[in-house]
Amino acid sequence: MNVLETKNVNYRYPDGTPALEDVNFSAAQGKMVALLGPNGAGKSTLFLHFNGILRPSAGTVMVENVPLTYDKKSIMKVRQKVGIVFQNPDDQLFAPTVEEDVAFGPLNVGLDQDEVERRVAESLERVGMAGFEKKPPHHLSGGQKKRVAIAGILAMSPEIMVLDEPTSGLDPKGASRILHLLHKLNQEGMTIVISTHDVDLVPLYASQVYIISEGHIIKEGTPQDVFSDEETIRNANLRLPRIAHLMEILQKKDELPFEKPYPLTIGEARKKLLKEFDE
Repeated sequence: MNVLETKNVNYRYPDGTPALEDVNFSAAQGKMVALLGPNGAGKSTLFLHFNGILRPSAGTVMVENVPLTYDKKSIMKVRQKVGIVFQNPDDQLFAPTVEEDVAFGPLNVGLDQDEVERRVAESLERVGMAGFEKKPPHHLSGGQKKRVAIAGILAMSPEIMVLDEPTSGLDPKGASRILHLLHKLNQEGMTIVISTHDVDLVPLYASQVYIISEGHIIKEGTPQDVFSDEETIRNANLRLPRIAHLMEILQKKDELPFEKPYPLTIGEARKKLLKEFDE
């Protein structure tokens, strides 16, 4: 079942500039879906439609097969189901301390103090930030801020988490920690949608990929389906994952027997190389 879906969504900025054109996107329950595209392609704009922050100029956004309506009560209900983590955690963290920040959402929907405290403690524990409750968010590292922002969403017990460039601005270790956390949440049953222009992480984590370019979805499918279309990938100002690009060069320039589909990860490449050597 698709728990998040857009149908022919269009959006124009207030000055009339088109940002999204007839976008059809869906995320199935319990899956991790990637929206892949270069900067300025429309990824963030689309994400802001998923819980009603933006309203489409035309088309429909569906959450659990129910079209979004934009009255206050409906939007509040949707935002408990669909949590968005912004690209820059400084846009999301505003309270004097970590625990106050994480508590804001649950308090805002009227939960009692005991339940709020339980959710705050549990959420910080899940993201590895227990012990930071009294810290001011602006004293944290980029990766720590990102995890606190995720904790704030987890405290609302959402069914769907949407993350805009979750590894942006992080060093490799920090990015790895965030991705392992998202993978774990996904394994526990949460639907995860991420936007990124990092083509190397997509095959590791996503089961479905959408390519967006200039406000249009130009390709969708499994990572293998999408990255087998090199022309579309490159026309969208993206590239193949490094491993696939290496195999492409070895096959085309060095005439080694690496036929399509090219492996997309180190693990897939290792299996393919061992098979070739064995033969």
